[in-house]
Amino acid sequence: MAQLFGYVDVTDSGFIAAVLSIAFNPLFWNVARWEHKTRALSQVFGSPRAACYCLGAVILMLNYVRCHRFTEAMKSQPKLEGLDCHWAYYSGLAILAVGTLFVISSFLALGFTGTFLGDYFGILMEAKVTSFPFSVLDNPMYWGSTAVYLGWSLMHASPAGLLLTAVVAISYTIAVLYEGPFTEEIYRQKQKGAKNK
Repeated sequence: MAQLFGYVDVTDSGFIAAVLSIAFNPLFWNVARWEHKTRALSQVFGSPRAACYCLGAVILMLNYVRCHRFTEAMKSQPKLEGLDCHWAYYSGLAILAVGTLFVISSFLALGFTGTFLGDYFGILMEAKVTSFPFSVLDNPMYWGSTAVYLGWSLMHASPAGLLLTAVVAISYTIAVLYEGPFTEEIYRQKQKGAKNK
C-alpha cells in the first residue's frame, strides 16, 4: 500500500473530488433513515413508493457522478508499469465481470425498492432474500461494486484507482455497520407487529 502512495498525488483536485464523491454516497443514503422516522419524503411525493423511486433515481445519478470522478481521477494519475500488461488487464476484466454479476443479480433478486432502501420507506420484502448472490456473500451489491472498481483499476493499471477502491471498500464497510442493524430492527418490528395481530 505504501508503494501506491508514491504513484498517487492525493492532493490532486480530481483525486480529492473522487474521494469526496465516494464518501458522500453512503452518507446521503441515510436520508432514507430520516424518512423511516418522519415519513416526510413519502408525504412530499404522495406515497412511499414514489418517494423511494425518487430517492433511487437520485442515488443512481450520484453513482454516475462517483464513477465519472473515479475514472477521471485514474486518468489524471500515472500508470503502474508492473500492472500495465495483459495478465493484469484480463485479471481486472474477470474481476469486473464477477463484480457486475453480483451487482446485477442483487438488483434482480431485490427489485428496485429492495435495492434502493424501500424497507426504510415501509416497503418491506416478504422474507429475507437468500437466493444467489445472497447465498454466496453478504451484501453482494456492495462487494460486487467494489470488485467492479478493483477490476476497472487493474484494467487501467492505475495505482490511484487501487487506492480509491480501498476508499470504496472502507465506505461500504462503514455503511454495512450502520445499515445492517437498522434494517434488521425494521424487520424485527415487522415480525413483532405480525405477532400482535
